[in-house]
Parts: sequence; structure tokens; C-alpha cells
Amino acid sequence: MTEFTPIASLVGGALIGLSAVLLMAFEGRIAGISGIASRLLPPWGGEALGGRLGFVIGLVAAPFLWMTATGEGVMQTVSANVPMMAAAGLLVGFGSVWGSGCTSGHGICGLSRLSPRSAVAVGTFMPTAFVTVLLTRHVIGG
Repeated sequence: MTEFTPIASLVGGALIGLSAVLLMAFEGRIAGISGIASRLLPPWGGEALGGRLGFVIGLVAAPFLWMTATGEGVMQTVSANVPMMAAAGLLVGFGSVWGSGCTSGHGICGLSRLSPRSAVAVGTFMPTAFVTVLLTRHVIGG
């Protein structure tokens, strides 16, 4: 069973929103993780390589910083089913490319800018996620 953590979720959501606003305000960029991470791969071009690298390093470092600050471990459950995880990763990657952005880019930044393309994307991936969770947790048993 997944824990209900409204305070942590609210604070986390506010920090994500704040970071998206700051990135847009100071850099004029959308805080879409797939776009930021993909621009770290060849061919390297454009500006702000350090900023993109810092963003990804921050994503990786955040759990360690949390553990250092609080003394508590980060509770994250990931499936041990490697073939399912590989298929999920490929599908998410394909969806990010095909949908011209990821969940963070469309769901956080796109919707706040009233982007019709983002509304369609979110209206597609959210119901798909709901059905996937229903099937894997209650039908298949994952």
C-alpha cells in the first residue's frame, strides 16, 4: 500500500512549481526533464550545458541530501521485474519523443501556460497511468 503523505507532497509540488517558474523567469526555458536530459547527449550544442548538467546532478543528489539533512532514508519502491522496467523505460522514452515532451514539461509547465498540446498530452498520459496502475496492482499483481 502506498503511504498518504499530503504535507510532503504539497511541499514537493510547491518546490517543483517554484523551480519551474524560476527556470522560465531567468532562463526562458521549460523545466521538462526529458528535454533537459536529452540535451546532455551528443550532438552537444547550444548554451547552458552547465545548467543542464547541474539540474540532472541535483535530481540524483536530492535523496542523499535528504538523508543527510534528516537522517531518514528515502522510501522508494521500484519493481524487481527487470523486463517490465526495461519495457516501461522504452515506452516512456518513446512517449516523450512522440509527445514532444515529458510529464513534467506538459503537466507542470505546459498546462500553466494554457498550451492546448499539453492539455491533450496530459489528457492522454494521466488516464493511461491510472489504467496501468489498476492493471499492475489489482489485475496482474505487480
